[in-house]
Amino acid sequence: MRSGVFADYKIFTGNSHIELAEEIAGIMGKPLGKATVTKFSDGEISVNIWETVRGLDVYIIQSTCSPVNDNLMELLIMIDAMKRASAGRINAVIPYYGYARQDRKAKARDPITAKLVADLIMAAGADRVLTMDLHANQIQGYFNIPVDHLLGMPILAKYFKEKQLDDLVIVSPDHGSVTRARNLAQYLNCPIAIIDKRRPEPNKSEIMNIIGNIEGRNCIIVDDMIDTAGTICNAANAIKNLGAKAVFAGATHAVLSGPAIDRIKESAIEEMVLLNTVPLADEKKLDKMTFLSVAPLFAEAMTRVFTNGSISVLFD
Repeated sequence: MRSGVFADYKIFTGNSHIELAEEIAGIMGKPLGKATVTKFSDGEISVNIWETVRGLDVYIIQSTCSPVNDNLMELLIMIDAMKRASAGRINAVIPYYGYARQDRKAKARDPITAKLVADLIMAAGADRVLTMDLHANQIQGYFNIPVDHLLGMPILAKYFKEKQLDDLVIVSPDHGSVTRARNLAQYLNCPIAIIDKRRPEPNKSEIMNIIGNIEGRNCIIVDDMIDTAGTICNAANAIKNLGAKAVFAGATHAVLSGPAIDRIKESAIEEMVLLNTVPLADEKKLDKMTFLSVAPLFAEAMTRVFTNGSISVLFD
C-alpha cells in the first residue's frame, strides 16, 4: 500500500484542455509538470518533458476532442515519452474519449475505430485509463489495462435536484439513452419518457413518436454528448409543441460542432447544463448554457488511484 503522503506523482497535460488540467492540478495541490507540446513546420507533433519522471506515477490529462487527431497524437506521443523516461505508472486521463461512436460494425466493412484507439493507447505504454461517460460501455472491454469509467450523471443530478422543479419528467432522446434517463429519474424520483427517432444519415435525426406523458410537465432531456445538436433540439421542439411546460437539457460532453450553436439558440430549450470535459470557445457560450466542472471528481479519482483507494464510491 502506498503511503498517504502524495509526493511521488506528477500531472502533465497536452494542449487539448489546459484549463481543466490546471483546475484538477490545483485541487490536488500540485503544479502541472513542465512539458511543451508543439508542432514542427510540416505538422508533426513535438513533445518535450522538462523534468524527471523516473519511477513516478504520471497522470497525462488530455481530452481527445477537436482537433481529434492532433489531440490523440499528442496523448500517444506523451505516453511514449513518459515510458521511455522510465515513469513508474502512466495514467491516461481522458475526460472525453474521441472516436467512441465508432464502437461496432453497424454495416458491412465498417471499422471499429474505438477499439483501434484503445489499441494505440495501450501500445504507446499507458498502464491505466481514467475517462468519463463513454458513448458505449463496452469500450471498457477494448482495453487490456484497468479503465476507470467515471459518471457525469451525479453532477447533473445534484444540479437539477437543487433547482427543485415540480411536475418533472426525464426524457430520453433515443433508445440508447434510456438507462441514463432512468438513472436520473430514479435520483430525482420522477417518471421518464422516451423519444422514438430514426437517423436517415449521420448527424441527422427525425422524431417518430414520444412514449410517455409530457403534457404540462417540466422536461429534462439527458444525453451523454451533444455534437451537432440535431437530436436534442428536435426532441426539445417536439415535446414543447406537444404541451411540455418547460424544456431543460443536460449532457456530459459539449462537442457542439457544425450548426449546433444556432440550433440550440433557436430551440425550445430554456437551459442547457453541460460538463466541461471539452473546452468551449467563448463565442460558442450562450446565456442559456450552464457549465459544471468535472475537475473535483477527476481529482478525487486520481488521488484514489495513487493511494490504491476505492473508485466505486465515486459512482454514487
